[in-house]
Amino acid sequence: MPLKFLTPTYMVESIFDLSVEELKSHGITTVLTDLDNTLLAWNNPEGTAEMHQWLQDLRAGGIELVVVSNNTNKRVAKALESLHIDFVAWSLKPLPRGILHVLHKQHLKREEVIMVGDQMLTDVWAAHLAGVRSVLVKRLIESDMWQTWLNRSIENQAKKIIFKANPNMKWETHLIDQRSFK
Repeated sequence: MPLKFLTPTYMVESIFDLSVEELKSHGITTVLTDLDNTLLAWNNPEGTAEMHQWLQDLRAGGIELVVVSNNTNKRVAKALESLHIDFVAWSLKPLPRGILHVLHKQHLKREEVIMVGDQMLTDVWAAHLAGVRSVLVKRLIESDMWQTWLNRSIENQAKKIIFKANPNMKWETHLIDQRSFK
């Protein structure tokens, strides 16, 4: 399979489609997530009502959430201050550094963790290097921070190759293993 390292385990329309029940049915105890355009739109630091409800559902269901971001500590801390979410900043994705830090710090097994993000070149690749399942989501808004434009242009070329080699891959509203479509 071409570009296997960039091929997500799952493709879900939105992080908010991941219900507590479904996560538990897949053995997930901890969700690692990217920050910008995955959990929060980069230009909407307050988040949406849907996001706040999802966070409440995760907490009530005993699912832990940790943000793994390439942003600075100052930026991530400010974005998450009112949400009371643990995080790793300067994670250097696609290197697995941030994900491995969380696994080690919290004594987690790889099979009970997923990494959710809106970019193949950072989030999916880092998840695979760390040995955890990846969930690619559609970005919350079409525009990105200026630093992301190069990744997006490379990723668009990678998506063409991956989708051509895997024509049955598609966006879902729940966790369906995209690798089973080979």
